[in-house]
Amino acid sequence: MGCLDDGHFGVELDNGVKLSCIELGLEGEPETVAIENAVKVLLQGLGEDVNREGLLKTPLRVAKALRQGTTGYKQKVKDIVQGALFPESGLDNAVGYAGGVGGLVVVRDLDLFSYCETCLIPFQIKCHVGYVPRGQRVVGLSKLSRVADAFAKRLQDPQRLANEICSALDQGIKPAGVAVLLQCSHVRFPNVQSFFLDSNHQGWAKVLVSSGSGVFENEKADAWSDFFSLMRFRGISLDKIHMRDCTEQCWCPFHSSSGEIFSSNIGPANPGMIAAATSILRSLGEDPSRKELIGTPSHFVDWLMNFQNTNFEMKLNGFVKGKNDYIRSNGEIIRNEEQLHTELNLSFWSQCEHHLLPFHGVVHIGYFSADGIDPIGRSLLQSVVHFYGFKLQVQERLSRQIAQTVSSLLGGDVMVLIEANHTCMISRGIEKVGSNTATIGVVGRFSTDPAARSMFLESIPNFATSAGSDFSSTA
Repeated sequence: MGCLDDGHFGVELDNGVKLSCIELGLEGEPETVAIENAVKVLLQGLGEDVNREGLLKTPLRVAKALRQGTTGYKQKVKDIVQGALFPESGLDNAVGYAGGVGGLVVVRDLDLFSYCETCLIPFQIKCHVGYVPRGQRVVGLSKLSRVADAFAKRLQDPQRLANEICSALDQGIKPAGVAVLLQCSHVRFPNVQSFFLDSNHQGWAKVLVSSGSGVFENEKADAWSDFFSLMRFRGISLDKIHMRDCTEQCWCPFHSSSGEIFSSNIGPANPGMIAAATSILRSLGEDPSRKELIGTPSHFVDWLMNFQNTNFEMKLNGFVKGKNDYIRSNGEIIRNEEQLHTELNLSFWSQCEHHLLPFHGVVHIGYFSADGIDPIGRSLLQSVVHFYGFKLQVQERLSRQIAQTVSSLLGGDVMVLIEANHTCMISRGIEKVGSNTATIGVVGRFSTDPAARSMFLESIPNFATSAGSDFSSTA
C-alpha cells in the first residue's frame, strides 16, 4: 500500500493539474543504487524471490522512501530562516518583545515523521512550536514548520529532535524564548511467538517530550503555563511530559523497560543482511559507528526476520465445518435457518511487501451459520489471521486469503473487513499521519447480497485503528 507509482509521473488530470507523487529524480544515483542492492540482499535473506512480481520494484521504493525521509541532512536551518524575518514595530524594552505586548506565538499540530535511529522504522510526530518574539522582528510562521521538518527528516530520537528544533530556532531568530512539544508514536513490536497467544497487543508506544530556551529554559516558568494553556484543547496531560534534561533510556520499543533488546527468537542474525543494513546507513550519509547507531542494523534485521518466507503452522486440528443443509429424495435442497455470526477486532501484524514497512490493525469476520450450530471459535479465526499476517503482504491479498480460508473451513458464506494503519503512508511522501485503510473480502452470499453485507457492516462498532492523539492516557 502507499503511493501510486514508483517512477516519474506525467499524468495530467482532467482539470489540468499534474500528478507528481514522488517525482524526486533519485533513480540511478549512486546512493539509491547502493540502497537498492542492499534491499535485494535483505529480501533474499528473508527467503524471497527478488524477481517476484510484487517485489520487482520494492528495492527502488525502499530506497526512495529512505532517501526522502532523510533529506534533512542536506538542509541548513540558516538558509530556511534567512529572508523570513520580518520587522514588527513596537515597544522594545528590557525584555524586548516585538509588537509591544510580548505575545506568545504558537503553531500547533504540525504532522511530521522521522526514522527511529534505533530500528530504522518511521515514527509519527505531532509537533507544537512556540516562541516569544523580540528585537522588533517576527518570523514567517511556515518557517517554524520547515525547521521542524528539516530535523525530523533525519535518523532521530524524540528528545534530541525536540532539543535540536529548539536550539536551531533560538539561534536562527534570536527570540526571547522557544518552546517545543512533541507527541511521538512508534510502532510497538510484537514478539511473534507470544503474539499468537496475546490478541491484546498494543500497537503503539507513545511519548511526550519538550524542550525550551530563554524564558522557557525553566520548566516551571510562567511562559510554559501560557504555552500549555494553548495545548489544553489537545488533550495533553502535562505530568506525562519529559522535559529537556530527560535521561530515560531509549524510547524505542526495541528496548524493554529493563533495557533488554527485543528479539524475534527466530534464529541467529544473517551477517549478510546486517552488512546490507549497515550499508544503507552509509548511503544515507550516516556513520554506522555513531554510538546511537551501533545496534541499528541488527535491530532492523531482527524486525524483518519476523516476516521471513516460512510457513507458521496453522493448527486447525482437522476442523472442517460444512453447511448444514439437507436434500430431499427429489433432490431439493432444504436450508436450515441461518444467523449471522461475527468475530470483531482480531488483531494482526504484517509487513508491506512494496516498502518493507509494517502495517497492522484489526480484522472483522462475519459468516452465516445454521441455527443451533455452535459458531467457530475465536482462537481458530485468530490463528488464520496470524498465519497470513506474518508474511510480506499487501492488504488486499490478506483480506482475500483470510476470507477464502475461513470459507473453506465453514463451507459457506464469509465476509472479512480489515482496518489497518500503514507506516508507508507517512513515509512515502504522502505523510498522512493517522490515516488508515479498509479492505473487504467476500465469499458466497456476501458477494451477491447487499443486505447481508450491510447487516455485517452495521454490526461493527465505530472503531478507529489510527495512532490517535490520546496522550492523556498513554505515556
